[in-house]
Amino acid sequence: MFESEVAADVLCVRRPDTRWLSTGFAGGYRRADAAYNCTVPEGFDRTDLSAYVAERRERAGFPETGPAMLTGVDVRHARRARLDSVEVVATAGVSNPAELPMGDGAAAEFRNGGVSSHSGDDPPRPGTVNLVVGTRRALEKGALATLLASAVEAKTATLLAETGFTGTTSDAVVVGSDPSGEPAAFAGSATPVGRAVRVCVRDAVRASLAARYEGVDGAAVPESVGSAEYGAVSDGEPTVSRADR
Repeated sequence: MFESEVAADVLCVRRPDTRWLSTGFAGGYRRADAAYNCTVPEGFDRTDLSAYVAERRERAGFPETGPAMLTGVDVRHARRARLDSVEVVATAGVSNPAELPMGDGAAAEFRNGGVSSHSGDDPPRPGTVNLVVGTRRALEKGALATLLASAVEAKTATLLAETGFTGTTSDAVVVGSDPSGEPAAFAGSATPVGRAVRVCVRDAVRASLAARYEGVDGAAVPESVGSAEYGAVSDGEPTVSRADR
């Protein structure tokens, strides 16, 4: 399986020559020996993120380069779930929740409650729900993208059930597979690897939320986007029509 280690507020997930796909900064596909999730301090305002992560890796004693994510959650709240060929490491907090209202007038109701919306011209806040997903199965690029979608779907379902939010304004996911493992052509929810990812995401996110909000910190899950310090509601009125017109 993948090896996980935490030092100097940096989570390192290792496996030699892993094929990764990341939605974090400088994301995309790459081969690397490790992936990272770094806790950043309150008021973090660095924009040279690759250089910043390199500094943090060096300070923590992690020489391997690899995809990285930033989080406002202390990585001591990271929790890991393993099943069959899959493991997931999650950090979860909802200080900057995101909501997709359903029904007429729902978005307006949230806006009137004083929602603090994120501006697309501003840098996003560090991610508060970050996932590192790994499998020993060998997945090509398309299947790896499907695995990422399966992980995001499971994360959304779990957060909606546990917090009432669909996510935060800056969630990130890194998925990885072992190119030397047994090949898997598909990774959707009906496949063994997709099923394992879904339940591992569910349980790792639940455990990290419990560590973050049921521990000694005394933090509380916001009751709504409007009551959160940061947050956003996705609204607007797009034009909907038949696809052939």
